[in-house]
Amino acid sequence: MKHALIALALGGLMSAGLAQAASGPELAKQYNCLACHSVDAKLVGPSYKQVAAKYKGQDVTAKLMQKVKAGGSGSFGTIPMSPNPQVPDADLKQLVTWILAQ
Repeated sequence: MKHALIALALGGLMSAGLAQAASGPELAKQYNCLACHSVDAKLVGPSYKQVAAKYKGQDVTAKLMQKVKAGGSGSFGTIPMSPNPQVPDADLKQLVTWILAQ
């Protein structure tokens, strides 16, 4: 009985932690992506809808994760994107997946 209660308590804590995972829009705000990008309008960089359209049907999650980490230019013009090495891979994957779903 004691072990069952502990298992239930741990399961509840794990579920609560999963429920608190940030969404794509929250991550974009948290990591200041919205300073240069928006969902549907070009700002300094392309809109997320432009990115999604360019890569539609392609398996580019890993490629775009690396591009966000390292920064670069040329895919959407000459203005370079600053590197973002501070973004954890798990958040970055969730963010890129959300962008590609636009």
